[in-house]
Amino acid sequence: QVQLVESGGGLVQAGGSLRLSCAASGRSFSRDAMGWFRQAPGKEREFVAAISWSGGSTYYASSVKGRFTISRDNAKNTEYLQMNSLKPEDSAVYHCAFYPGPYSGNTRMYEYMNECHCWGQGTQVTVSS
Repeated sequence: QVQLVESGGGLVQAGGSLRLSCAASGRSFSRDAMGWFRQAPGKEREFVAAISWSGGSTYYASSVKGRFTISRDNAKNTEYLQMNSLKPEDSAVYHCAFYPGPYSGNTRMYEYMNECHCWGQGTQVTVSS
């Protein structure tokens, strides 16, 4: 059974940094695209970043580009999200995600995660002004 466990969230002041981790288990994810989504209270879950199976290609939402960096360690079945220059509007519950095979867009990744009921609990990030 696939399990995704996010960690690393917390309370940070605006301008600060956090590093999120997602430990995946249940099978190897080394050939899967992986990503991050976030959901703020009263808002839809939105795409943050994604990375190809090899790590050679990365994709970012325009709101985080230049501030966030996604990476992965296939040997550890783990992905990361380094978040710098955090803003209050980055406050949300952050969820990791995956899509089997090559990255096919954030919408398809989101749909797949819903179809397989694979979302984890997420990790809360709160940025104070």
